[in-house]
Amino acid sequence: MCTTPSENIFPACFVEFPTDVEGRSAAFFLAAEEFMAREMPENNYVFFWQLDPTVVFGRNQDPAAELNLDFCRQHGIELVRRKSGGGTIFADRDNIMTSLVTGRGAVETVFGAFAHSVADGLRRLGAPTKVSGRNDICLEDGRKICGNAFYRLPQRNIVHCTMLYDTNMELMTGSLTPPAAKLESKGVKSVRSRIGLLKEVLPFGVDELRRSLRLILTNRSLRLTEAQMQRIEELERPYHAPDYVMGRKADHSAHHYAARIEGCGRIDIRLSTHDGLITDVRLSGDYFETSNLSAEEALRNALRGQPLRREAILQALRQHHPERTIRGLSLEALEKLMDTENKQPNYLYSDE
Repeated sequence: MCTTPSENIFPACFVEFPTDVEGRSAAFFLAAEEFMAREMPENNYVFFWQLDPTVVFGRNQDPAAELNLDFCRQHGIELVRRKSGGGTIFADRDNIMTSLVTGRGAVETVFGAFAHSVADGLRRLGAPTKVSGRNDICLEDGRKICGNAFYRLPQRNIVHCTMLYDTNMELMTGSLTPPAAKLESKGVKSVRSRIGLLKEVLPFGVDELRRSLRLILTNRSLRLTEAQMQRIEELERPYHAPDYVMGRKADHSAHHYAARIEGCGRIDIRLSTHDGLITDVRLSGDYFETSNLSAEEALRNALRGQPLRREAILQALRQHHPERTIRGLSLEALEKLMDTENKQPNYLYSDE
């Protein structure tokens, strides 16, 4: 029985489902996180899940730019958009997905505690791991074995990770088409050369890894009811809506500015204009948001109605500070990205 949360996140309360949920869509488990954050008593909850071949991408990403959509359709790979930021991942039955729902607390603290606790747990099991970059857990040689993402709801934090025990490399590399600059900036030439597999360093299989993680990260349990399962299924439905999954199409006639910013991620901004004034702002990328106000809305509030002139844009950024809604983004980096001096419309600025 789960009781009041302790001061520390771990060990947490393990959440059990009342029926077999193997084979469910990633959307179901994302909805389960949301249900726990919105409707369950404040506590620190953990559960694990595994998927049939699926691509899960961040809330602000454009799947057409990140994925080989034809390949995904041909191979029956499901596409799911999550509500956290970050990049695109491929998952199958040899990946362990871990979800953490916490109560109040600074999301940065929770995010860091989660990454370090998972890395520490893997080291206890014999995997030489370390926390690296803004959201990765890597082997000592730098190859990534876990990617983490987070988002926040009022008074609650949600963190999840994808843990690579093994994977179908053909499906992974065929479905993911990350921008070349993202790979080159990390000194590698392919998805395969950047990732590591836990099966290479652990003496047991994926099922034993999942059982061991439960023992390390939790010390009590709670079983959901059938009524709670029905509520999760209600929350799941919007995740399947085509407009939500695929998002709005990019306006390629817009003024376009993009960069990969160290410690922040890729920022891709498109400004629509009429008669020299900014009428709309589209923001995409694999960044993480730290505010209840979306980063796109914050940037739109700052820039809509402004003249498409360098001085006006920079002044609006300095007045409204939309960069505060994005983890790791400084005002200076945003100003550099949005500095239109000596740039032509539709110019793609890359800060690799």
